[in-house]
Parts: sequence; C-alpha cells; structure tokens
Amino acid sequence: MRVFTSIVLVAAMATSANAYDGHSESMVEAKAKGKEVVKKSSSAEKGVGLWEELLMSEHRSEKNKQRDQYRNPKETLEFFGIKPGMTVVEIAPGGGWYTEILSPLLGPQGKLYAAHFDPESEVEYYRNSRKGFGEKIEANGEVYQNVEITTFQPPKIFDIAPDGSADAVVTFRNVHNWLRGSRETVLESFKAMHKALKPNGVLGVVEHRLPQSMKQDDKASSGYMHQKFIIDIAEEAGFKLVATSEINANPKDTADHPKGVWTLPPSLRLGDEDKDKYLSIGESDRMTLKFVKPATE
Repeated sequence: MRVFTSIVLVAAMATSANAYDGHSESMVEAKAKGKEVVKKSSSAEKGVGLWEELLMSEHRSEKNKQRDQYRNPKETLEFFGIKPGMTVVEIAPGGGWYTEILSPLLGPQGKLYAAHFDPESEVEYYRNSRKGFGEKIEANGEVYQNVEITTFQPPKIFDIAPDGSADAVVTFRNVHNWLRGSRETVLESFKAMHKALKPNGVLGVVEHRLPQSMKQDDKASSGYMHQKFIIDIAEEAGFKLVATSEINANPKDTADHPKGVWTLPPSLRLGDEDKDKYLSIGESDRMTLKFVKPATE
C-alpha cells in the first residue's frame, strides 16, 4: 500500500535522530571532509507532510474523511500532544474512526492499545462490535501493525493496558455511555485510565457538551454532558486539568433536540424529518479537555 508506506516512512523519520543535529559535526565540517550532506527538512515541513498523507490515505473511507470537518483530528491530536513513537490507549474505539489515524500516526516505533468491548459479552451488540473491529485490524495488518486489542467493559472489565505503560490515553464521545451505569462507573473508568498512564502522561477527552444552564439528567440520556461534571470526576480520579480547547465547538448546536445528540449527523435519528435543518447544524458541540497524571500525588 503505497500511501501507507509513505506515512510509515515519515513517522519513522519524525522519531529518528538527525545525523547533523547539534551533537554531530557541522555541515561545513562534513563538506570539508568530502562527505555528502543531505539537508534535512524542518520538523514543521515533515509534520505537514505526515498529516496530509495520513488524512488522505486510501485505507480511510471517503465517508470517514468527510467527517474530518467536524472531528478535526489533526488539531485535536496535536492539542493532546500525540506524536510518532508514543504508546497510546484509545478507549472504546468503536468501528475504528480514530484508530485509522492514530495507528499510522504513532508509526512502527509506537504502540496503540485499542480498549474495546468484551468479546464474550452477554450483549450481542458488544460482541459484534468487537468482532468487526478485530476483523478490520486483521484485514489490514500493514496499516495496523502496532495495534493490540485489549478489553474495556465497564463496570466489570478495565484491562486497557499495562499499568504505567502509556504516554497518553484518549477517549472520544464515550463518557455519557458510562454514566448509563452510574457515577461510580464513570469514576472507575477514569481511575483505570489514570492507572494505565505513566507519570506526567496525558488524558485527552472529547465529549458532547451540554450548556451549564441546562439540566443534565442522571444517565446523560441525551448524550450531552456538563463540562464541569467531567472535570470534577477526572480530578477526583487523580488527574489535573491543564488545558481546554474549542477545536470541536459548534455554536449552532443548541443541545435540545428530540432524539438528543443522535438527532444530528451522522446518526440523523429522525430520518428525513427536518433533515436539512440538522445537516445545516452539523455534528454536536463538543468539549475538548487535556488532563495530566501528576508525577507526584
């Protein structure tokens, strides 16, 4: 796969030492000795090239690429500080929308733990989702060679990665699902992410945002959540909030739709009813939060 090979090469270059950095002989000295000198592209140029190739890669479907305008993967992952060579945990990857980006971004020197549903769950949807994801990974082994599937099935299984192994954990639009169990389930999920991280490791959270002026029910049944709720529970689990971003904000979203967040694209639960209206709004307004696991607690 030509496009993917290019991505792997760029990612590998991003994590390799520069032969002519400040710790080796200068270019002038090298030329004086008759050595061939190849000028290295700037890290900024390499970064642009990596993202262009990655987002347009043929292993991503056109349907998934169309959602980039709403999910802003480049800006989001850069905000979280995700870089080639890192060990990252992706919580509840679903069909692998972000996995398609994270795995090649991390490159051959990186590692991606995909913490998916229990393959032996009593719930058929969970079993099928896990099976489909596994088949996706196996069918495209060249792309997903650094992916290891682990199990995350609150409130019982939190085996997301070895303790203290991850540079970062990321979770996209998942927290509201955990609240269907209980607040304690949400807290235990955040504690599991905290446990998987190295000291100073990063937790990146994206979630549908409910205005603070609107009431959040106990189960977050609309799919929307208060930003303060998530910050408070993350801090209770041992995290420290270090930054917030409006990368994934959508001021058109009023968060009061008949079928909750699923009224909007891509779900469009009302079918053709007011479809143009909801398409014009776009995907949900989302908070983007960056936490760290303090080195000393």
